[in-house]
Amino acid sequence: MRDQIVRVKRYEKVPLILVGNKVDLESEREVLSAEGRALAQEWGCPFMETSAKSKTMVDELFAEIVRQMNYASLPEKQDQCCTTCIVQ
Repeated sequence: MRDQIVRVKRYEKVPLILVGNKVDLESEREVLSAEGRALAQEWGCPFMETSAKSKTMVDELFAEIVRQMNYASLPEKQDQCCTTCIVQ
């Protein structure tokens, strides 16, 4: 899925967060936390589990979304040796 997002956006630095929702329904879980963490590590993105019902990690998720968007919008640092300044 991440590869499809990157392909569509044509940009490697797409802000991405893997979120498991409805964490309050533990007995109905279909994906283990460890599987989510492993996939997030493979994708190089944060992993969070949330529940709107119990208000678990919802505020933290929105804060992380903002962090990811801010990070993605930062210009890539260039090497100092590769920049040029001409003074006339």
